[in-house]
Amino acid sequence: MKQVRPKKNLGQHFLTDLNIAKRIADTVDEPYAELPVLEVGPGMGVMTQYLVEKPRPLKVVEIDRESVAYLRENFPRLNNNIIGGDFLRMDLNEVFDGQQFVLTGNYPYDISSQIFFKMLDNKDLIPCCTGMIQHEVAVRMAAKPGNKQYGILSVLIQAWYDVEYLFTVEPSVFNPPPKVQSAVIRMTRNAVTDLGCDEKLFKRIVKATFNQRRKMLRVSLRQICNPRPEFFDDPMMTRRPEQLSIPEFIALTNKVAEELLKD
Repeated sequence: MKQVRPKKNLGQHFLTDLNIAKRIADTVDEPYAELPVLEVGPGMGVMTQYLVEKPRPLKVVEIDRESVAYLRENFPRLNNNIIGGDFLRMDLNEVFDGQQFVLTGNYPYDISSQIFFKMLDNKDLIPCCTGMIQHEVAVRMAAKPGNKQYGILSVLIQAWYDVEYLFTVEPSVFNPPPKVQSAVIRMTRNAVTDLGCDEKLFKRIVKATFNQRRKMLRVSLRQICNPRPEFFDDPMMTRRPEQLSIPEFIALTNKVAEELLKD
């Protein structure tokens, strides 16, 4: 069968360097080498060829029909484990019958954030997620407080996962070459089982404050609550969101929750 043509509307950039493909595939080996693996967007299977050799169940999900046909012809060992569909619309509980799994892939740049938000919604199913994304997004995900890259993704992901920036990948090893560098990351569930605050309010506060990241908290929080004047006596209110650690965002969430009860 002829090779699959990369499609711009699907954000496809096929990795052509086999050494890098193997390095990415091997990121799933730690720390959950016994769990099944779900690969998102396998394309022509450059990573799949290494994943399928590992002694663990593997399923792949691909939205491109041409790629699905290519995979069925070239990876007969996968049999019925090639899922033709949209990862973002899948019920992840059905993939391995409710069993935990490792998520990996060469993720389309334009939907990588959506993929990770879905991971967060299924964090109890996905103790580890690895793969390749846009360099800029990887840097934001791993950024620490006080860094200008620290933002919504940093806080929401690091609340539940430890993020490792593993290595950088240059555009020249793709067909077609993207206009940006890529990076390989690994996220591993931390020990947190409960944030100790209202999770929905936590997300709302993180998004609201970073959407006005240049403003002090006492300004950006006004869109969430109509606080009493003494609410702003806390020195934290003169800080900007990139200066807050995750525990401080949790404390802020509880403070806002108390204020909302008084409205």
